[in-house]
Amino acid sequence: MLRIHFTADDFARVRFAPRPSPVPELHAALMMLGAPHEELLFGRWRGRLSRALPAAAGPLADLVPGGVAPRFLDVLGGTREEGFALIRASRPEFVRSELERVYAGGSRVPSWVHALHGGDARAWSTLDRAQAAAYETVLAPVWPLLQDLHRAEFTRHALTVAEQGLGAALTQAAPGSRLRDGVWEWPGVPGGRDVRLDGRGLVLLPTFHWRGGPLGQDLPGHPVVLAYPAGRGLPLAPDGDGTREEALTGVLGRTRAELLRALDEARTTTGLARRLGVSNATASAHAQALRAAGLITTTRTGRSVHHARTPLGALLIDPPGRS
Repeated sequence: MLRIHFTADDFARVRFAPRPSPVPELHAALMMLGAPHEELLFGRWRGRLSRALPAAAGPLADLVPGGVAPRFLDVLGGTREEGFALIRASRPEFVRSELERVYAGGSRVPSWVHALHGGDARAWSTLDRAQAAAYETVLAPVWPLLQDLHRAEFTRHALTVAEQGLGAALTQAAPGSRLRDGVWEWPGVPGGRDVRLDGRGLVLLPTFHWRGGPLGQDLPGHPVVLAYPAGRGLPLAPDGDGTREEALTGVLGRTRAELLRALDEARTTTGLARRLGVSNATASAHAQALRAAGLITTTRTGRSVHHARTPLGALLIDPPGRS
């Protein structure tokens, strides 16, 4: 369980990030590339990106030899360039201590990481190029969608704070969590971890790629940043000059994408089967997969079963700002 301890001052210093931050989202996406779960929504995406990532992005993997990244990468910034500038501004002794920490297990240290440990300008350029290459492949194609998702998430929390208060917004961000006696408790997070804000405040940053537990940025003298999985955000990106519809098909598969599009109104399993030209059993199996992914709901009325899109399913079909 994760426990975040608030002081009275901290409650006045909680804020929801008003816009997405490219560097944390990029790191979350790269972590998701190596995660084994959520195959329906992420399996095809993993395969496509694994083939598309250029060799220039390779050095990023060298910074996480044991699956744990050095903390000097924990920055925000409104653009990738701004985020990298914040990374580059890290104190040299902090960079050295963090590289020593992540390589403490005895992994072989690549030569460029040795140079980075020594503050070599060419090593920093290697890291900058690696981040830029990964960003252009992973995030740039979906950045408008991520901005839409972030705006929707920010608006949801703003309304909750206005109508129900901060406590309700916090527990809404982490379903199943609870706030009591100044401690925000997140069940289901492996191990027991306590984070004490001590008056520094808290920034809540939704991430739309990572599907694991919350990712914390806890640096001395800075507000704690908590990147949390928001809804069931999807990394949909058109390949080449493809359309958004082709991107959706590439992630879900043709029949499931057609099924989701067919739910412009609630339909029965039989109605879906007729619309798609498949058997009832096939329509039911695809509906079950989309329901497990949070894209549709299923309700039973008497002997009839009706399927409908969830808000996320509707967002994928017709995102905000789409003409």
